[in-house]
Amino acid sequence: MDKNEFFREATVRICGNLEIQQALFSTLEYIRRTIPIDIMFLQYFDKSIDAMRTLAKATEQSGELINLVTPISDKAKKQVRDKYGRTGQTVIHLTKPHEQYMANELLHFHNIKASSLLLLLLESGREPIGAVVMILTGNEKLTQQHIDSLSMLKEPFAIALSNHKKHREVTRLKELLADDNKYLHQQLRRISGDEIIGANFGLRDVMQKVSQVANLQSPVLLMGETGVGKDVIAGSIHYSSNRSNKPFITVNCGAIPESLIDSELFGHEKGAFTGAISQKRGRFERADKGTLFLDEIGELPLQAQVRLLRVLQNKEFERVGGAQTLKLDIRIIAATNRNLEKMVSEKQFREDLWFRLNVFPIYIPPLRARKVDILELAQYFVESKSVELKLDKCPDISSTARELLLSYTWPGNVRELQNVVERELIINPEGPLEFKQFKLQLTHQEPEGSEFDRAAKASSTLDLDAVISTHIMSVLKRTQGKIHGEGGAAELLGINASTLRNKMNKLGIKYRKNDLFK
Repeated sequence: MDKNEFFREATVRICGNLEIQQALFSTLEYIRRTIPIDIMFLQYFDKSIDAMRTLAKATEQSGELINLVTPISDKAKKQVRDKYGRTGQTVIHLTKPHEQYMANELLHFHNIKASSLLLLLLESGREPIGAVVMILTGNEKLTQQHIDSLSMLKEPFAIALSNHKKHREVTRLKELLADDNKYLHQQLRRISGDEIIGANFGLRDVMQKVSQVANLQSPVLLMGETGVGKDVIAGSIHYSSNRSNKPFITVNCGAIPESLIDSELFGHEKGAFTGAISQKRGRFERADKGTLFLDEIGELPLQAQVRLLRVLQNKEFERVGGAQTLKLDIRIIAATNRNLEKMVSEKQFREDLWFRLNVFPIYIPPLRARKVDILELAQYFVESKSVELKLDKCPDISSTARELLLSYTWPGNVRELQNVVERELIINPEGPLEFKQFKLQLTHQEPEGSEFDRAAKASSTLDLDAVISTHIMSVLKRTQGKIHGEGGAAELLGINASTLRNKMNKLGIKYRKNDLFK
């Protein structure tokens, strides 16, 4: 056979498959048409253990990935260095391989009887990286023409070996990444789904709604003050859904400069604008098959709201500077601490986007409205922050401090409680926790407190019924006279609607909206 044709056809097989055992088998199958090779081994030098590792084996029947360290004695290594190292010989033909230490140990390890053996030493630059061992088991002999033809394959084998090692490293890193991702998903599920403090008490109604909507595809709008844990509830919805093993991508709409919103949300093509040196996937594209959490949706500029509406309606978009329309399969969860309905009336938020997002609203009550959760939350933060701060033990909360935590109105909600606990642990790591600095702060700066507190202060009388009446009127004005249902006064006050009506009758508060706002 023509040497050029042999080299070309063999190289196609050597470098044509990243699964090195298949490449080796295909190559042996081709070589055997003209050269009597029975078995082939591919080896590489493992610097980490200063030994040869047999990577793959091919026979007439199949290719096999082995990946075994080949034990070679010091005596065999010395013989190879003395006999071949000084000459720089890279093609070694052994007609009596069992009389040579290195070959004999290799054949004995693999339980093979050979009549002759051809060794191609592989190099990268001048650095030895491995070898191809070609074995004859029958009575046929290699001619010089055979040896010359096979010696041409050193470079293709060296390239294939290098490519395989890089491929294996990429595969290993991918497996590590997948394992880390699985672990992080489990941790996030534990934090966001399984251990929500107050799920059975102050947040019971919220969690009931989470269970109702989790496995649906409907958009969810989370409403509540800053710091109540809207992100945690969003995570709970995602990790309780059938998308839990897919991406959960968060976008803080208020933290992205207006000039970068399109690029961040939808990505861009290379060269789309100055500085776009490569293609970039946006948050929507990264969330495909999973959930996109749009936090602080009320901060999104009007122009960005238009583009967002199209994605929500059609589930498709284009990257900035791109012409290709990309399809999406995502679940949208939005959150806000602003009154979007009021923003719509003031033309600050698009009405059509508001209707699209407000399919299933969930109101998350402030911490002052669920005082039953405060001590449990405080204890949780003490335990978790003690681990984070590497304290020797988890300090106790004193009884005086517990009363202090319950009496405060927490305008910063759960986030404020978390920060107060962390500050106290830094100041007083040994315990018991007294929150003296917190108490001092309250002395100098009285918190604004709840609407009930403000109504009581505004009242000119100390009569309890008068204070209660003022507070109910304040809440009714906030709800535009709505008593029962989602966002009604009864829900905000945390009581049954019939109980509220009885209380209003007793206090002489009228029902009708027109009477309330005269």
